Amino acid sequence: MKAAPILRVLIADDHAIVREGLKQILADTGDIVVAGDAASGLEAIKLARNNAFDVLLLDISMPDRSGIEVLKQVRQEFPKMAVLMLSMHREDQYAIRSLKAGAAGYLNKQSAPDELVNAIRTVAQGHKYISPALAQQLANQIGDDRTVPLHETLSDREYQTLMMIASGKTVSEIATELVLSVKTISMYRSRLLQKMKLRHNAELTHYAIKNDLVQEE
Repeated sequence: MKAAPILRVLIADDHAIVREGLKQILADTGDIVVAGDAASGLEAIKLARNNAFDVLLLDISMPDRSGIEVLKQVRQEFPKMAVLMLSMHREDQYAIRSLKAGAAGYLNKQSAPDELVNAIRTVAQGHKYISPALAQQLANQIGDDRTVPLHETLSDREYQTLMMIASGKTVSEIATELVLSVKTISMYRSRLLQKMKLRHNAELTHYAIKNDLVQEE
């Protein structure tokens, strides 16, 4: 019987402890090997340019650029490499955006190790992987004529800015974290307030809590 091919995985997460934890989980498999790891989106792209990987495990919150932006570049440069997004955010916050941007799957970091291994094998075979919770959410949307929520009209960067402001971060803090200028973040804030017909951060935060995008402290 022919042995299953070894799947080469690249891990991109800015937390060393998360990368090591993922390596530990995958070390127990016989068909998956962690062939590289990166602490930033740019580092992950550089590694992918010089090595062959079957699957990229990509954190959605990266220090140099958003995971969605990294995902889009990876899909453009390496269309054969499957990208499995990892996040601490619930599926209803970023999963659909990730799938629309070209991700092969989306997994919450709190998922069981067996689910991670199954997800990697699934996307490596060219299939999509979504959790049961996300599958139920997508099923609920079929035939739903309700108006699209205002936050779903935002661009990926505007949505990220919304989430960070609603979490209590200032424009300066967001600019520092995303390595962008205060002027750029202010522009995103202005655009999202306009699109959502809101006047200031307090209304924005109230909207995020009301729509269960963030938890009330």
